[in-house]
Amino acid sequence: MESSLTDRTALRVREYGTAGPLVVVLHGGPGAPGYMAPVARGLSKEFRVLEPLQRGSGGEPLTVGRHVSDLHKVVGSHFAGARVALVGHSWGAMLALAYAAAHPDCVTALVLVGCGTFDPVARDFFRATCDERMDDVLRQRLECLPEQVSDPDERFRTQGELILPLYSYDLVTEDLGVEACDARAHEETWQDMVWLQEEGVYPAAFSAIDAPAIMLHGAVDPHPGQMIRASLEPHLPQLEYREWERCGHYPWLERAVRDEFFQVLREWLAGQYAAALPQRTF
Repeated sequence: MESSLTDRTALRVREYGTAGPLVVVLHGGPGAPGYMAPVARGLSKEFRVLEPLQRGSGGEPLTVGRHVSDLHKVVGSHFAGARVALVGHSWGAMLALAYAAAHPDCVTALVLVGCGTFDPVARDFFRATCDERMDDVLRQRLECLPEQVSDPDERFRTQGELILPLYSYDLVTEDLGVEACDARAHEETWQDMVWLQEEGVYPAAFSAIDAPAIMLHGAVDPHPGQMIRASLEPHLPQLEYREWERCGHYPWLERAVRDEFFQVLREWLAGQYAAALPQRTF
């Protein structure tokens, strides 16, 4: 079910499954809600899943802290203070880490899918990789977008569609299922995340996290998985890492690995849940 409110700053939540361990899936962007639905559905037979559609722009500028507070409200209102596993993609993986650092007692496990960057060197590598993969035709189309598409939200959506091949290996579909894009939410949230990194808040704050964590990453993803892993490990020594060769930024849509991705995801989450159960004595 989904609560439906017209205000783009309102918190909307989709629910999947009726029984099992509690999981929250977090979309990326920022400002690109809705596309984690296939992941939520893929987990719904074994888990109870929430898919929050993060707050959009309007009113005061969006911050990482605002998103963390919103997520805490969603978890508390739907799961009554129970501990949950977080499965975040891209920016959503970064939000999962920020939430777990602020509320470590509320999180049982973290899955970081195609996680974003936490330092300038990794971001420079990301930009250089995208630029290397871009041909002149695509570069020209991107340069002309501001003149051709005046609406910033529609321009944000179109840009995402144009650069999707740079992020991917062999997708079963190029329709990610993103709802209405929010360019302002993207800019405000990402600027705050970068500022927090420059101030030394992240990734240092992740040292507060004691929950098990794993990165699931595609080798073709322009976000440099091994570099991101190296930036996180000093603060998150329990971090596991799994990488697939024929896989980009959206492993659940990659033809070569989607089945294995879901298998690994389900088994890892179930294993963490089982490990957290009180041990019986005889």
